[in-house]
Amino acid sequence: MSNEQNEQNNFPWSEEELKTLSDIMVKASEQSQSLFTEYLSKIPTESPPSGMPDPFHLMKNYFSMTNEMMKHPEKLVSHQMALFEDYGRLWDHATKKQAGEDVEDIIDSSRDKRFKSKDWSENTTFDFIKNSYLLLSKHIYASLESLEGIDHHEKEKIDFFTKQMVDAFSPSNFIMTNPDVLKETMETKGENLMKGMQNMMHDLQEGQNSVPLISMVDKSQFEVGKNVAVTKGKVVFKNDLIELIQYAPTTNKIKKAPMVFFPPWINKYYILDLNEKKSIVQWLVNQGFTTFMVSWVNPTAEHRDKGLDNYLQEGYLEALKVVQEITGEKAIHTTGYCVGGTMLTAALAYLQATNQAEMIKSASLFTTLTNFDDAGELLTFIDEEQVAGIKSMMASQGYMDGKAMALTFNMLRSNDLIWSYLINNYLLGKEPMAFDLLYWNSDSTNQAEKCHSEYLENMYLHNKLKDPEGVTLCDVPLDLSQIDTPLYILATVDDHIAPAQSVYSLRNRVKSPARFVLGGSGHIAGVINPPLADNTGGKYWYMVNDAKADTLDDYMANTEKHEGSWWPDWLTWLNKRSKRQTEPRIPGEGPYPALEDAPGSYVKVKA
Repeated sequence: MSNEQNEQNNFPWSEEELKTLSDIMVKASEQSQSLFTEYLSKIPTESPPSGMPDPFHLMKNYFSMTNEMMKHPEKLVSHQMALFEDYGRLWDHATKKQAGEDVEDIIDSSRDKRFKSKDWSENTTFDFIKNSYLLLSKHIYASLESLEGIDHHEKEKIDFFTKQMVDAFSPSNFIMTNPDVLKETMETKGENLMKGMQNMMHDLQEGQNSVPLISMVDKSQFEVGKNVAVTKGKVVFKNDLIELIQYAPTTNKIKKAPMVFFPPWINKYYILDLNEKKSIVQWLVNQGFTTFMVSWVNPTAEHRDKGLDNYLQEGYLEALKVVQEITGEKAIHTTGYCVGGTMLTAALAYLQATNQAEMIKSASLFTTLTNFDDAGELLTFIDEEQVAGIKSMMASQGYMDGKAMALTFNMLRSNDLIWSYLINNYLLGKEPMAFDLLYWNSDSTNQAEKCHSEYLENMYLHNKLKDPEGVTLCDVPLDLSQIDTPLYILATVDDHIAPAQSVYSLRNRVKSPARFVLGGSGHIAGVINPPLADNTGGKYWYMVNDAKADTLDDYMANTEKHEGSWWPDWLTWLNKRSKRQTEPRIPGEGPYPALEDAPGSYVKVKA
């Protein structure tokens, strides 16, 4: 094809440019092969197997899908005809656009961040590639939507993993069909591809079973205790499962009733203490609360037999006892986040059943599930076969590898947390940004074998916590309906891990007065949204209504939206239960001497 023909057809490259690009690709291929050979030479010859060929047990699911489609050939024909019609429209659209006519988009991609570059629309070649992909995706999803006669969970797995495959084959993920990558390749003479290959080698070495864990953040820019997890304090207690941090006071007077945080053990605690501006810990200390934080151990094979009983006794109950002894207060404010909140709710039921409920003055539950009937997209990974596979994998090493957990969570938002970084790091050859939230997200945590097995089976697989006395901890049956501790329950509207409607259900189940708050955003941003003077444009909002409502929809129908962070509302609620004051408590000066400075040692252990 001549240069004149290329220009006439709006082809993105001239003949000379195509020759240059070809030479660059050949050179990059040779050099990348050398890098990959070097990487392979460093892998131990007796490396562990990569695992089961079908770890999610999808073969039978897709067999069911195929079998169901074969039962209704008329649907297949209908979908194929609809696809052919849309491709006919696409050819007509492309022809008119090539001729310079002003035509409407054949399919709206304005909100798709993968195709935000103007070349995806202005260049007819890439516009055709983009539209062809989006139309095919639309019809794949439509054909799945029409499936009948398949088990609900099986259907969800098919939908989820089909979306993973469709997203993986986006033209934005490949060198020759991404205009931004091609432009960068020409401008850098292929240096982006070489740098990208080096980035991939690094991620392969950091990953698991030869699967790269794509770097999302420049980890060199962060250090726990230096610029994340920086609130001043001391570790005042330590056992096999927890370090208990007591934070230093910043006010002349403090509330007599202390607060202890129970974060999820599936993550590092410092999501609650990212930096001075984003730290709910520092903010609460500044409001005059003696604040404690449980920092969970990062389990190894030595912790394989630590189950939910241990986490209750050695984590929750031990921390409460130590806080009582340090402060001299019998009743303690508590806060649980995500899994930490689920176990805190179980602890409340345990204390209620053992006549010790007076230990807890209040419990604040952030994005906490107690009814797992609708437990969000994580249920895709939970069924008898998959749990058995997870248990088998853990049995060989004594824990669930944190990197495998991280990959699972990233798959829930694959375009944002996998493919966008593949393009940035591997195809464009750029370094990931320095962002504290992404650093925390990448700082993965292992799970003790027994605890993880029990949690998956009792909560996600069989949803036993919703049944009266369905779960027994330390030989005590738990009945959540008997809880009468004052509760502050926070859900977030876009939470895909703890859906708001499931979080809401606890409000109508317990005996206690419960204030329910619905925040904006999702599982993390909906919680970590501090009060800011420059909050504009509705970035943060919350809804609160003390009137009883049977469902979340009924609650929202009669509730006004308030602009800003929900933190001040929480503070007002806490202050009503914290009217007595006393002199500041200095960490380490009580019956428990300081062991080391915050953030302690457990949080620094890498998975």
